[in-house]
Amino acid sequence: MFRKFLPQTILGLLFCVAFFGPAAYGQDGPPPNPEPGVNRPRDDRPNLMAQLGLSQEQIQQFRKLNAEHRPLMNEAQRRLRDANRELDMAIYADSVSDEVVHAKLKVFQDAQAEVNRLRFSNELNIRRILTQDQLVRFRDIRQHFAEMGGRKPGQNGRPGMGDQHRDGPPMQRAPGANQLTRPASKENRPNN
Repeated sequence: MFRKFLPQTILGLLFCVAFFGPAAYGQDGPPPNPEPGVNRPRDDRPNLMAQLGLSQEQIQQFRKLNAEHRPLMNEAQRRLRDANRELDMAIYADSVSDEVVHAKLKVFQDAQAEVNRLRFSNELNIRRILTQDQLVRFRDIRQHFAEMGGRKPGQNGRPGMGDQHRDGPPMQRAPGANQLTRPASKENRPNN
């Protein structure tokens, strides 16, 4: 059940971070120049606030919303992680008890429901701040991001891989097999 909502939750959280991240830093001017020789990670995340053309009043509303939402979400996510860990421990204990597992599962489900409630409530509050034109632009940006699978351009389907390519074809599970295997490359296939 958790895996069913995981992509939606991650996508929603990424949008919240993308929305509120730039606002949290304020308008203090450009960051100082990095020291020579220091590699800084490139931020390819779209600047949603600039793309949506938010007014100063809207930016202030987002900052306030973020300040209120972030501690609640952090605490809810901590409870979810703890509940997940407790459930895992109950399932894989030396002596398993159905009653204990079901109780831990209920705590996990309640924590998961709270994270989702906070996320959807926050998205609704964000939606209320946007004008109709901004909402249309936001939907377009969100759709584009979803079509990319939540990846930055050039990641080739693997987080952290950038423009690197995989070493050979992807792993596959042969019908009826319990192990993943890599199909033979064209060069290594027997000639038929």
